[in-house]
Amino acid sequence: MSRDVPDGSGRRQTPQGSDEREAGSPAPEIIQPPGWPLPQGYANAVAARGRQIFLAGQVGWDPLTGAFASDDLAAQAAQALANVAAVLQAAGAEPRHLTRLTWYVTDRAEYLAARPAIGAAYRALIGRHYPAMSLLVVHSLLEQRAKVEIEATAMIPAPGDSDQARSRAAQTDEPVDLKSAVE
Repeated sequence: MSRDVPDGSGRRQTPQGSDEREAGSPAPEIIQPPGWPLPQGYANAVAARGRQIFLAGQVGWDPLTGAFASDDLAAQAAQALANVAAVLQAAGAEPRHLTRLTWYVTDRAEYLAARPAIGAAYRALIGRHYPAMSLLVVHSLLEQRAKVEIEATAMIPAPGDSDQARSRAAQTDEPVDLKSAVE
């Protein structure tokens, strides 16, 4: 696995993968404190400017029927991520515009066991864009069958922003790693 080395400026020296997008479509800038180890599957901080989109918590149900197709955490996470992507699209945004995700899960052990499947679903629905993320283990969620809820914030770049605000995130083939947020 290749890992970038901070250049002392607080930003990564050599980005991988995330700059592979259409020209003229700036993404949020990933901030990395000097000397800190690079996070895997998330960013420590993100800077962006433009139109802000604040998404309410999305659970793993069909938003049209309110029905859960599964009690499996990974399946619910995939549906919650699909719901996040749908709300972004309705706002004229894309997953690459995400600046923050906050995950609420009801079972730490179940989450840790499901990480590979959740990571695969994340990459399939969101891509290799890893915004600032937090994961909290909670006693329960309002919807009785819900095992995960994901809140999101996105930033659509302002017209005329230069492409210099591209993400500096390191990209890997590993599952999304929110482990450090729950340990």
